[in-house]
This record gives sequence, C-alpha cells and structure tokens, in this order.
Amino acid sequence: MKNKKKLGLTTMIFIALILGAITGIIINYCIPSNKVVDEFIVGGAFYVIGQGFIRLMRMLVVPLVFCSIVCGSMAVGDTKKLGAVGLKTMLFYLCTTALAVVVALCVANLINPGIGLDMSAIKVTSQVTESTQATSVTETLLNIIPTNIFESLANGTMLQIILFALILGVILANMSDRADIVKNFFSQFNDIMMEMTMVVMKLAPIGVFCLISKTFAEIGFDVFIPLLKYMACVLLALGVQCFGVYMSMLKIFSGLNPIIFIKNFFPVMAFAFSTSTSNATIPMNIDTLAEKMGVSKKISSFTIPLGATINMDGTSIMQGVAVVFTAQAFGIHLSMMDYATVIGTATLASIGTAGVPSVGLITLTMVFNSVGLPVEGIALIMGIDRILDMTRTAVNITGDAVCTTVVASMNKAVDRDIYYGRK
Repeated sequence: MKNKKKLGLTTMIFIALILGAITGIIINYCIPSNKVVDEFIVGGAFYVIGQGFIRLMRMLVVPLVFCSIVCGSMAVGDTKKLGAVGLKTMLFYLCTTALAVVVALCVANLINPGIGLDMSAIKVTSQVTESTQATSVTETLLNIIPTNIFESLANGTMLQIILFALILGVILANMSDRADIVKNFFSQFNDIMMEMTMVVMKLAPIGVFCLISKTFAEIGFDVFIPLLKYMACVLLALGVQCFGVYMSMLKIFSGLNPIIFIKNFFPVMAFAFSTSTSNATIPMNIDTLAEKMGVSKKISSFTIPLGATINMDGTSIMQGVAVVFTAQAFGIHLSMMDYATVIGTATLASIGTAGVPSVGLITLTMVFNSVGLPVEGIALIMGIDRILDMTRTAVNITGDAVCTTVVASMNKAVDRDIYYGRK
C-alpha cells in the first residue's frame, strides 16, 4: 500500500483556522451562555492555550531577530552593498507606508463610513485606550540609538536591537579571520533559534484553533452590523494596498509574476491572520521566501526582521480610515492640512511599533491627538478591531515580503527558476 501523504504544517494551520471559526460561531450562537463554556472553555482552555502559543512565539523574537540581523549583515559583508540594501529597504518601507495612508484616506472619503451613523446603535466599550505621548522627530531618531544594549534586549526595543546587531555584523564581517569564533557562535546560535522556532511552530495548529475559536465565540457577528461601513472601508483599503499597490510594485521593479507570488505566499498570510503578530511570522516568512521564491537569505534575514518592526502599512490604513470615520461620526471637519498631518503622523507612528496584536489602537491615539480628534472615538472601533487586526497583520507581512523580493531582485539575489517552480 502507498503511504498517504502527510498534511503540511501550513495546510494544518489553515484547517485549524477554519475549524476554529466554525467552533467559535457554534459556541456564540448555538450554546447558551454558562459558567462551564464561558469560564472553563472560552476564557480558560482557549485563552490559556492561545495566549501560551503567542507567548512562545514572542519568546523567540528578540534572540531570533538579533541573530538574524547579525548573520545577515555578516553575510552581505561589503559595507557599501549593505548600506545600499538598507537604504533601498528603508525608502521602500517609508514610501509604501505613506502611500497606504493616502489609499485609506481616499477610500474612506469615497465611502464616508461615519456619515449617517446611529451612535445609539453602537455598543461602546467603557475601556478607552490610554493616550500616548507624541514624540518629536528628533527624539524618535535619537531613540533608535541604545544607551544600554542589555536593557534594549530585555525590553524588546526592536529598533535599538536592530541597529546594534547591524553594527556588530558589519564589524565581524570586516574583521575576517580574527573573529571566527564569534562568527561561528552567532551562526550556530541562529541555527539553534531557527530549530527552536520550528519546534514551537509544530504547536501552531492548536494555538491558531484556540485563538480563532475564542475570538468568534466572544464577538460573533452582532457587533459588526452597526459598523459594517467602517469594516468594509478598512478591508477595501487593505485589499487595494495588498493586491493593487504591492503587486504593481512587484511587477514594475522586479518583473516577477504577482499571481505566483500570492499563491506561494498565501500560507504565510493565513498564519499572520490567525496570530495577529508580525513578529511571529518572521521565521516562516524568511523560509517561504527562500524555498518557494528563491530569495537569498542574505537579504531576507536583514529586511524581514526590519520590516516587522517599521513597516506597518496595514496598521496605517486602519488609522487613516479611523480618522475619517471618527471625524464624520462626531461631525468634525478635517482640512487638507489635517490630512497631510495624518499622513505624516501615521507614517511616523508605524516606525518602531511592536509587532504584537492590537498595538495599532495604542498608536492611534497619537494620530488622533495630532488633528484634535476625541480619543473616545477609539472606543467605537475596539469591539471589532480583533478581526481587522488579523487582516491588517497579513497585509503588513506581505509588504515586508514584497519589499524583500524587490530589493533582492535589484541585487540579483532571486533564483527565478525556484520562483517559477522550474527546479
């Protein structure tokens, strides 16, 4: 008898996502609320297992990103080449983020999600995200430089970690044979972290099932109805950015077929959707680009962790739509200068934003404050943000992958035979 082909991890994750949604909907609509279901299953088992999986992934982020950046900058070796790759990557990320906000504002003003909204129909949660202090551009730039790298590692301050790792990798590359022991340490430790990630990833189907089940069991569909226009607006803008802007840029700057890209990258998007954290997808993103797209790990090990830290296009889109929605809902007029301020502030807010669930709601207060919108408006969208957060995370990591593929193509670091499945 022929052995049955085992299901791949990505297939199992996708199946778990669907089963989790079905389970959550059944619990929400078919099973009466009771202590066993609410406290022991949804708030107990689903919550503990789901959050336990997220914590395991977050546990790996700092050492994985640190070692990946060190090894990536060591592998590139040539400081001029590394500088060129870094400059192209930063420009791509900043341009796509600003463009994402523009797309969001255009779509929002086309659909007008806040006009005609019956405020009494919306169940406003009493919890309002605390306001964050808006920092100046100069302080933002200075905060990239660590004063104590061990403190940065302990606190998970990603931009500071990336800068230190980048400098360390360049120095190790220039020292050649004199630093072989240290080079081998980082290379081997990076391999260990990748192996540990693969071990944790084997738990992904269980973690995804619990996360999705809890989300749908608690939210259901009732809360969506009054805010359908807002949801449609965000989802449309995310779709335009992901399948319009990104794929056009991929075709223009690399000449690669966007349809093949989407087909090969879809499992990573599904995983990002289910976990709502960009950081958790870093290993899967790098491996998929290498194995299915032929993108050199010398490039992706640098650009993907960097993108997970500073490239939050999906989050910026949500913030752009939320600004228009809240302004319309509260009857506040926004001028062209206000829109320009939103574009600049949302782009700035995305830099250094942690790649963890729902962090966009926190940085949204910074955007609201920049144009004088009431922070209480965030309470209108908190109830449905989980679903939108899942979708925009998928867009965030797709932008990272497209940028990496484009930059790698410019540096002739894409094996097109692998990309097109010819080997």
